[in-house]
Amino acid sequence: MKEAQNIECITEGNTKVLVFKKRVSKKGPGCKDKGPFYNPAMELNRDLSVLLVQWLINCSKKHMKLLDGLASSGIRGIRLVNEVEGDFDVTINDWNEEAHALIKKNLEHCKLKNTVASNKNLSTLLSENCYHYIDIDPFGSPAYFIDSALRSIYSDGIIACTATDTATLCGVYPKVCLRRYGARPFHSSVMHEIGLRILLGFICREAGKYDKGIEPLVCHASDHYFRAYVRIRNGIEYANESIEKLKYIGSDKLNFSRNNPSADIGPLWMGKLQNKHVVQELRTILFEKQIGTKHELWKLLSLLEEEADAPAFFYTVESLASSSKGSIPKMKIIFGRLQSLDYDVVRTHFSPTGFKTDASIDEIKKIFK
Repeated sequence: MKEAQNIECITEGNTKVLVFKKRVSKKGPGCKDKGPFYNPAMELNRDLSVLLVQWLINCSKKHMKLLDGLASSGIRGIRLVNEVEGDFDVTINDWNEEAHALIKKNLEHCKLKNTVASNKNLSTLLSENCYHYIDIDPFGSPAYFIDSALRSIYSDGIIACTATDTATLCGVYPKVCLRRYGARPFHSSVMHEIGLRILLGFICREAGKYDKGIEPLVCHASDHYFRAYVRIRNGIEYANESIEKLKYIGSDKLNFSRNNPSADIGPLWMGKLQNKHVVQELRTILFEKQIGTKHELWKLLSLLEEEADAPAFFYTVESLASSSKGSIPKMKIIFGRLQSLDYDVVRTHFSPTGFKTDASIDEIKKIFK
């Protein structure tokens, strides 16, 4: 293990954790390294997992088994043990020996109970145990672990995964996306929503192999990553119901440029991205927790709640103005005009200049003329 002087104690939430701190920026992905590292840019990601697991424990009347599968420094799993209340235990796993040593050191430092430090390949660990909550936070794509997680998760359990290969899911590397996720992406103004729906579509197809269905609870695109919390339900009826929500769409339905030929995108998950009731309960739990990103998380959850029942995909004022060759009106004017015509219109977390509405494209374009 590295020299002790390279270890520092940081506080996240209300938990003090020992880490090898490689960077100080609050933005952007971490730098890939063979050893464990702490990425402060993922604090909101971890904060939300604390809220979601607390919600899961609150809804359960039995002992819950949780897994932080690719733990690195172990900060997520340690925070779950320290900040979530209820009847559960946590396995904190990383197959890197240096990471495992740091995790054990943290468990001693924090004097935590109901916690196990594991040093195994994640797929091997998942083949040996079952869990009610599995967190997969890799450097890159979670695709390699989804199959194993689906075989290990209890019915009505939650698989939480992070994908930092956003360039692949957003269409910068379409061949990689086709190999990795079995789907065709589309680089456009709505590429982040397409990428998130590709990820969910992949999980849905993998679940279908085992006669399981999915229900996205909270899913978002933030900064440099996608994050999805998906409830897994056993049963052919759930699997069939989920598969019916997989669709291909034509790029001409999304792109306002007439110069690009139409292409099929997908398969995409075309069901809801959020469970509105769950999002509302997470906002309540947020009041009760000591969360470092409380302001940012409140804003995110508010947007997720707002767009939970909105149609798939969104418009941006820039793309609309470009296609109509008109001026760009303020968002307040767009909302006001659409609402005056009895259309629903909401903001979206995917873009600060984006909105979702049930109005037709022809009605929307009239505003830009």
